[in-house]
Amino acid sequence: MLKTPRLSFAKYKEVVDIPPLIAIQEDSYEWFLQQHVDSNKRKPQGLQQVFSETFPIADFNNRVVLEFIGYTLGETKYTEEECRDRDVTYGVPLRVKLHLINRQSGEIREQEIFMRDMPLMTKRGTFIINGAERVIVSQLHRSPGILFSYDSQEKLYSCRLIPYRGAWVEFEIDSNNVINVRLGRKRKLPATILLKAMGYSATGEIIKLFYPDIKSLPVDEKLLEMRLVEQLKFGSIVFPIGTRITMAVIEQLQEAGVAEVKALSIEATILLNTLEKDNSVSTDDALLRLYAVLRPGEPLTQDNAKQAFEKLLFDPERYNLSEIGRYKINQKLNLNIPLDQWILTHEDIIESLKYLIKIVLKEGEIDDIDHLGNRRVRPVGELLQDQLRIGFSRLKKSIKERMTIQDIETMTPQSVMNIKPVTASINEFFGSNQLSQFMDQTNPLAELTHKRRLSALGQGGLSKERAGFEVRDVHYSHFGRICPIETPEGPNIGLIVSMAIYGKINKYGFIETPYRKVIDGVLTNEFEYLSADKETKCIIAQAGLPTDENGKLLGEVVPARFKDDFPLVPPGQINYAGAALKQIISVSTAMIPFLEHDDANRALMGSNMQRQAVPLLYTQSPMVGTGMEYFVARDSGIVAFADVDGVISRSVATKIILSGDDGKEYHYNLTKFKRSNQATCLHQRSLVKKGDRVTKGQPLSEGTGTQGGELALGKDVLVAFMPWNGYNFEDAIILSERLVRDDVFTSIHIERFEVEARDTQLGPETITRDIPNLGDEAMKDLDNDGIIRIGAFVKSGDILVGKITPKGETELTPEYKLLHSIFGEKIREVRDSSLRMPYGNEGIVIDVKYFSAKAGDDLPAGVDELVKVYVANKRKITVGDKMAGRHGNKGVIAKIVPEAEMPYMEDGTPVDIILNSLSVPSRMNIGQVLETHLGWAAQKLGVKYACPVFDGATEAEIAQELVRAGLPANGKMPLYDGKTGEKFEQEVTVGYIYILKLAHLVEDKIHARSIGPYSLVTQQPLGGKAQFGGQRLGEMEVWALEAYGASHVLQEFLTVKSDDIMGRAKIYESIVKGENASNPGVPESFNVLVHELQGLCLDVKILDEKNRVLEISNMIETRRSQETDKMLRDREMHDLADMG
Repeated sequence: MLKTPRLSFAKYKEVVDIPPLIAIQEDSYEWFLQQHVDSNKRKPQGLQQVFSETFPIADFNNRVVLEFIGYTLGETKYTEEECRDRDVTYGVPLRVKLHLINRQSGEIREQEIFMRDMPLMTKRGTFIINGAERVIVSQLHRSPGILFSYDSQEKLYSCRLIPYRGAWVEFEIDSNNVINVRLGRKRKLPATILLKAMGYSATGEIIKLFYPDIKSLPVDEKLLEMRLVEQLKFGSIVFPIGTRITMAVIEQLQEAGVAEVKALSIEATILLNTLEKDNSVSTDDALLRLYAVLRPGEPLTQDNAKQAFEKLLFDPERYNLSEIGRYKINQKLNLNIPLDQWILTHEDIIESLKYLIKIVLKEGEIDDIDHLGNRRVRPVGELLQDQLRIGFSRLKKSIKERMTIQDIETMTPQSVMNIKPVTASINEFFGSNQLSQFMDQTNPLAELTHKRRLSALGQGGLSKERAGFEVRDVHYSHFGRICPIETPEGPNIGLIVSMAIYGKINKYGFIETPYRKVIDGVLTNEFEYLSADKETKCIIAQAGLPTDENGKLLGEVVPARFKDDFPLVPPGQINYAGAALKQIISVSTAMIPFLEHDDANRALMGSNMQRQAVPLLYTQSPMVGTGMEYFVARDSGIVAFADVDGVISRSVATKIILSGDDGKEYHYNLTKFKRSNQATCLHQRSLVKKGDRVTKGQPLSEGTGTQGGELALGKDVLVAFMPWNGYNFEDAIILSERLVRDDVFTSIHIERFEVEARDTQLGPETITRDIPNLGDEAMKDLDNDGIIRIGAFVKSGDILVGKITPKGETELTPEYKLLHSIFGEKIREVRDSSLRMPYGNEGIVIDVKYFSAKAGDDLPAGVDELVKVYVANKRKITVGDKMAGRHGNKGVIAKIVPEAEMPYMEDGTPVDIILNSLSVPSRMNIGQVLETHLGWAAQKLGVKYACPVFDGATEAEIAQELVRAGLPANGKMPLYDGKTGEKFEQEVTVGYIYILKLAHLVEDKIHARSIGPYSLVTQQPLGGKAQFGGQRLGEMEVWALEAYGASHVLQEFLTVKSDDIMGRAKIYESIVKGENASNPGVPESFNVLVHELQGLCLDVKILDEKNRVLEISNMIETRRSQETDKMLRDREMHDLADMG
């Protein structure tokens, strides 16, 4: 494949290719939909399985049956682009073929019913729902199966049988050595009650289940402390089952002439204690006791009890272990029950109790809940299947009711079907499910990592409030499956993670990772995907260990990994070796060169901040990369790659046509200046021209954030690590004016503004140029229909779309009545409700989309017309913007310095960016310094390097490259002060570093308010830029001003600048008139407090010094009039003085 050529420092040859990075999404949805499989050949999975579980449906009298034959998927109505423009869902019609069978007459009525449009996944692994691109994040949840655990605080051994759907069965052994059972989180009962309810009613029978080979033992002192497992009776003396054998018991047995007894050692204590505590005498009695716990308060009848118990654990409709659960139980308990047996068997319950007793006796193994063998992934297909099951169960209920009501002669499949529950469940899943997320489309990497994300949150998962430390922590089983670095920094840390590069999900939902086989200490080129469970049994060597030319591992012992231990073992004992050095980490983290030299916390920030990088106007792939840049571009869907060898037959701005050597034509549509979900610009341009010969896999186009078929998120700039006049204190960044002038960090942002013309109760709204009380200047860029023209420059407050709305009825004046009687037409009262450019925005109109119900466009009910205006804004880098490198080295621009004033090198080249050298040692992200050195060599030699993670350039190799480029081996150079021309005392580390401009732009955050909207209750200004609000002055800010004694400033803040209604009106007036401001009044929050107290039945009044009640409003008015009088007197005195 033709990629950007890179000089690689990798020493280790990888034998496993990097898999398609969005296969987790594509494979799962294809598993669910089986779109390309014939209707009669579909496997019982996904949507097909939901239909098979629901149908056939019979009515309550069993007269008619509705049978499912198959489903078909039609063609899409709109293209992806049209769906985005029209705000509709990209999907295909789902039609279901059903048979309605009349059991009495044998008549079959066949019908194909349209159910709804089924959302279709795009080639990029996303869904377009109501015009917005969304991603379904895969869920990481506790696997169905069996778990044995020990609670050290409670000193409890427990066993949980976890189904995919249904009630949990929990056994626990308490401090009294009694086994208790809980069914579906209800009250505890002795576990033997469950066994008796299953039909093992006799105590001896239960003992035999656990200890089938009980031998008779001679009565002597060896029996001491053992327990009897048979009842012995001599006259009036009775020894019940479970009797502890003491010397007195032995003597009595010998006196009675008993030679042998059946007894068990101390290990049987747990079972016998449980039987002692169990008061039930028969199966029926046990069932009633269980029923009393399961359904407290309901009448106790034998039939009800038996039915409830059977339904709880042994009814396939209520209880489902799933194939995974059955597989896990078989694996743990060494059973051979068929994998299609999805309900509990008696054997499961007996064997799990046996294993629990083994664990207490230290013969069994406790499970680790956080091990990836006990956590599985539910991708999009499975999540949607589970959601549909709910909708289909409601559908079944509805169909049964309709079948019972309708006349059997006129009944058809269509008449009994009610598709609303299914539609509702699909809409709910894509619209409001926690795992259906608005796609992060800031750049191609953000898009790709969003699709590879795993979340422990969501329905059936954890909540961030209840998740403890253990579930968030890095686990040894994550190796090669889940990235230990990439996770959010906030409350979701460890709950939202990313799949490792080579991770793959197997048919049971467990993550597998590839390992190279090692046979007799020889590394082979064969590899095998192992799940966490299988890996636990193997000794694994790391990738990259030294071998001879035949692949034999060198050394008497080699470092290896076994579970959570790191032993040194002889090569002959090694089972597998790592497939690649980067297999431990995720795609984002693998984009950081010299990752091995960075602290993990900073690497985490570096991984996360790459996703926030804004695609730039002029892209440049990094000079020091890791080799992963190509794979991200390949799988992001942003770049078009040639499918086959061939010749370009057409290449224009919007389309490329490739005539393949196989005789077929391949069409590639290019996106031009479209808005992404995060308002960044999506744009593709052709890299080929007509007549060019291309090979398979060659990049044909360049997309947003890519260059030459590689990811390109930032720019390589000349950096110096040094302090500069204090401007780079505390991570601040100093930039050269060159970067602004040459548009090095300029990006394009596209905003969308839309307006609807609705049919209101007072009449229809109209999109028009004819707007009342507006001059020509305001409408200079509007066309005849009142819509802004493409290419117009617009700023805050400018009209984008003119619209008028009918006003309410008003009493007509006699003149209007006269006009009405003469001309017969009523004068329309309308108000201006035009779409205006919001505050703080400006740009150029690049596109306008107009939709009308009259023209046949699909619009929501009540909407006649819809106009969307797209405004592009070119943003240069500016003071206050956030920038970052790839090593977590982030900062805010503090100053942009003229090029001439920047420090310069001996050849006169000024540096582009100055970073503080103190920001490196304490953060321990040395990778940025090594990148700086190697970047300098790359720039001088005109090459691009690949430094794969954990296999990159060594310090010696970097020094060698610097020398080869004719640069100092230590990467330092004397610099000169741009202002004075003097040489700096110390040599400075200079070089080229890859810097990203992040999506935290100051233009989106800067905000100022003079007057604006107020809260209705408190009358205080609203908060936040979106509401055009003010700054909150909290109690700590008040304390600070009090500490400075700024009493007048503070009083103004709390009154006239906030909620003193009359005062703020007066002060505005006095500013306008140029008069002195009057004193503040009583803030509205005081009235709110008074009313709050009145709500607590406390009547608060204000009294003067003579205890007379004062009205607040009167006080303020009196004081204001006194102030006005004083002001007038002062003015008269001033005028008299001037005359004098």
